[in-house]
Amino acid sequence: MTSRVVHVVAPSRLHFGMLSFGQPGVRQFGGAGAMIDAPGMRLSITAADRFIARGPLCGRVANFVEEARRRSCWLPRELRCRIEVESAPRPHIGLGSGTQLGMAVAIALNTFFEGSLRTAAEFARAVGRGRRSAIGVHGALEGGLLVEAGKHACDEISPLVSRVELPATWRFVLLTPKGEQGLSGVAEEGAFDRLPPVPPATSADLSRTLLLELLPAAVEGDFERFADSLYRFGRVAGECFAAQQGGAFAGPRSMRLVERLRASGVRGVGQTSWGPTLFALTNSMTEAERLVGALRHDESAAEVEWTIAAPNACGIQTLPALSSA
Repeated sequence: MTSRVVHVVAPSRLHFGMLSFGQPGVRQFGGAGAMIDAPGMRLSITAADRFIARGPLCGRVANFVEEARRRSCWLPRELRCRIEVESAPRPHIGLGSGTQLGMAVAIALNTFFEGSLRTAAEFARAVGRGRRSAIGVHGALEGGLLVEAGKHACDEISPLVSRVELPATWRFVLLTPKGEQGLSGVAEEGAFDRLPPVPPATSADLSRTLLLELLPAAVEGDFERFADSLYRFGRVAGECFAAQQGGAFAGPRSMRLVERLRASGVRGVGQTSWGPTLFALTNSMTEAERLVGALRHDESAAEVEWTIAAPNACGIQTLPALSSA
């Protein structure tokens, strides 16, 4: 009997903030973010007598597979495979796990069944991702620091306008309050419906910070300038969501932790997406470990889970299908 297997490893995504939403006649959403190597996602696909999904998030895997079957002409009518999620981040904490899972499933199916998909937009279309932000869509194939332009009503996927590899020595310390989740699904859609439009002056300010400060600092590997502009960009972008999350960050607890981190000298602090995960940028693993050590004894960081993540520069990785008799 012949057995085949494809292993897929996917990064997580940090979303630093959006440029615009709610204003008619202009591109919606857009923004910046970065891919990180932890907490990563791992899944495998093997031959089976029928389709089977196993492991954490297996229900979402089944939904993505059904979406791909409906949208992709290259998949066989009888999908005889088993997809097992071996590890995955906790969902709805701001790390883009839904998009990374969908893209990983599409890439795994495409590799296993020798499909024709090649671009980020094609993979996203196959599983119905990228309706708003496309940072995780492009990052799934590209890795790096990413800037997307936003989309018009007729666009499927927001175009990628810039990608920069962050220095490999930098580290993001992720701080996730235990038991908390950010908005997703219907609740997220309702929140966007209720939010006031981003003022054009705010979009212009965010665009200037992104183009003239954050991106050049990334290209030059200037840690101090990058950290300062990262905090400023995220705070201004977060204030656009204040009507739903109570301020620039997701609640008083997050605000206190941000203030504590800034007071301790950490300059590149922000919230990813709706949170509740915060991130603190450090210039080395040594500094990241020192920060975690200090916060373990800080009551402002009680009941917080920690992860140290390196920048990801390659996106989703696959090991090609192997065969054995």
